[in-house]
Amino acid sequence: MVVASLFFYLFATVTVASAFMVIASRNPVHSVLFLILAFFNAAGLFMLTGAEFLALILIVVYVGAVAVLFLFVVMMLDVDFAEMREGFLQYLPIGALIGLVLAIELILVLGSFAIDTETVAATAVQPIPDLAETSNIKALGDLLYTKYIFFFQLSGLILLVAMVGAIVLTLSHRPDVKRQNVAEQVARDPNDVVLASVKSGEGI
Repeated sequence: MVVASLFFYLFATVTVASAFMVIASRNPVHSVLFLILAFFNAAGLFMLTGAEFLALILIVVYVGAVAVLFLFVVMMLDVDFAEMREGFLQYLPIGALIGLVLAIELILVLGSFAIDTETVAATAVQPIPDLAETSNIKALGDLLYTKYIFFFQLSGLILLVAMVGAIVLTLSHRPDVKRQNVAEQVARDPNDVVLASVKSGEGI
């Protein structure tokens, strides 16, 4: 129990520090690297609570795809960040006002926060008897591929349509670019493309 508490404080401290450095770093590449570090430590917190599926999804999806893709985009684009910061003082008053409103809302929420044990016990989700003895990932898999298989396949279909739509909308055909025509290459006559008849081993 003591070891779990130590790991919790370690992961929580590094997560909060990394999240602060994401918005405090001047270099956008460093911000993305701190974001990846925050994701890894948040995954560690999920592992401590027994949510292995969420921890692995956080690493595979967010770290392995979103954060790395964002890092490549930031590194490949030639963005003039000095020019972007020129209008910072212009929007500082409205930004400070919005931040003050959010801070007041957070203080009011935290000040009136209380845990009612009776309400929590009444609204707690009861575990499914058949899945009570299984692991978290196996229980989610049994539910996704049995009870919610239609919604699972429907979400995959929606993502596929969105991906195809994004490709169609962004694909541009330029007339000055020479493209490969497989049917034309297969149907051509070898006598029209062979320039010389060279015997084997003699070279040109």
